[in-house]
Amino acid sequence: MKLYGDLLSPFVRMSMVTALEAGLALRVQLVSAVLKPHEVNAALEKLSPIGKVPILKTDHGHALYDSRVIMEYFCHVAGNKSLLPDEGNKHFRVLTLQALAQGLGDAAVSLRYETATRPAANHWPDYAARQQARIKACMNEMETNWHELLGEVNLGAIATAAVLAYIDIRGLSPDWRQGRPQLAAFAETFAIRESMKHTEPRT
Repeated sequence: MKLYGDLLSPFVRMSMVTALEAGLALRVQLVSAVLKPHEVNAALEKLSPIGKVPILKTDHGHALYDSRVIMEYFCHVAGNKSLLPDEGNKHFRVLTLQALAQGLGDAAVSLRYETATRPAANHWPDYAARQQARIKACMNEMETNWHELLGEVNLGAIATAAVLAYIDIRGLSPDWRQGRPQLAAFAETFAIRESMKHTEPRT
């Protein structure tokens, strides 16, 4: 299987961490693919009309996207029932935490594009403020209501760890740990897992 993307992307990294946690390290090859928000990558668009990473090309030659689908696919291929439990209530709780982390990642990447990629003359302060507010709201929700699932290794926890690491790498919210001791402790604990250390991006 080939996973297209760059580990600087939190969505690529969460996918690769899932592969490692599911025991698929020897079956998944990371293929470097760097995207710019204002350019078309013709090679990737042949695999996905969305033109975003990550994209997984399976051993059957099929293209899968986005990270949520890829992460669940890795669990399916590995026969792993712990990262995404079958039991109904917990299954959907894990998926909801994953969606919350994806929303946090969307806001963080959007803020990065707005403040570091868009020409300064075209910056939209209200848009940047809205992304910062989304980041704060998602983190507050994680701190308040998701401590139990963040204490486990599951798809939601993996996605959360990858996005928090991205926010740190990009310096998007330097003081996010203030007032969020449980979320800060989670990030510190998860960061030392072999899957996270093995996927540390080069900046």
